[in-house]
Amino acid sequence: MRIVFLYIVMFSSIFGACGQNNKEKDNKMMKFNKLTQAEENVIEHKATEHPFTGEYLNNEKEGTYVCKRCDAPLYNSSDKFDAKCGWPSFDDEIKGSVKRVVDADGRRTEIICNNCGGHLGHVFLGEQFTDKNTRHCVNSISLKFIPKDDMDEKKEESIEKAYFASGCFWGTEYFFMKAPGVIETAVGYMGGQKDNPTYKEVSTGTTGHLETTEVVYDSSKTTYGDLVRLFFETHDFTQTNGQGPDIGSQYLSCIFYNDSEEKSIAEKYMNLLVDKGYRVATMLRPAPKFWKAENYHQQYYEGNGSTPYCHAYKKIF
Repeated sequence: MRIVFLYIVMFSSIFGACGQNNKEKDNKMMKFNKLTQAEENVIEHKATEHPFTGEYLNNEKEGTYVCKRCDAPLYNSSDKFDAKCGWPSFDDEIKGSVKRVVDADGRRTEIICNNCGGHLGHVFLGEQFTDKNTRHCVNSISLKFIPKDDMDEKKEESIEKAYFASGCFWGTEYFFMKAPGVIETAVGYMGGQKDNPTYKEVSTGTTGHLETTEVVYDSSKTTYGDLVRLFFETHDFTQTNGQGPDIGSQYLSCIFYNDSEEKSIAEKYMNLLVDKGYRVATMLRPAPKFWKAENYHQQYYEGNGSTPYCHAYKKIF
């Protein structure tokens, strides 16, 4: 029995050490901002800045507070309030941005950046300062403030568009509109010789257009590669005459790329599929003008409460 117990302890130690090593490895792989010695003391070694000395204690401007070490958004200015405690106070955080950890003595609850683990301060409940009855007491030195105008500009810079054709655009859009990081989608036509074509004209197969989905996404939350993978995993990219029961040139599989970087990423995944033994029928073409389809085609399945008949998700990568 003693031997069994020793084995359990030994294996627990090994796996615990492995878990810790993996965590440390992940942290080392993250790209952090360079910190001053004072910032390191607080963010990495959990020190506390002197009360009433922080840069953002009395800041009343609109904007977003992000982590000083990794730039992850943490707090909105609308949730900041004056607790007269000497440190910036917030009664809420941006969802999923802050992690709570009970101190070793069990008396207080530390708050850390959920992205990089940097120390922010402590959270207190039940003080009745605001209706949310919560106070995040945060060191200014752990934060960086981005004014609203700068934040809006940053968001605009991260918004991009991608174009995918994989058969009936109702089904293509159905999966992309649910994907993380996607802001909005629209269906339409690309690749033909007629300007502003109608659905009836495209359906004849004589205009050269493909039914296409325009995907507007936030590149700070997802990547073009993520979208390409979803594209291949939600239709039969080996079919050469259409998609499922929809036969015709307007239903062919195609990625319309905006630049050489998108082309290179798409080629990478097409080559991976070939290496896996697939015969890839997907075309790769530069993106021409996107002609938006009639309103009744937009978000078709969501509006009708149904699901695709020729598209389905299948894990490949």
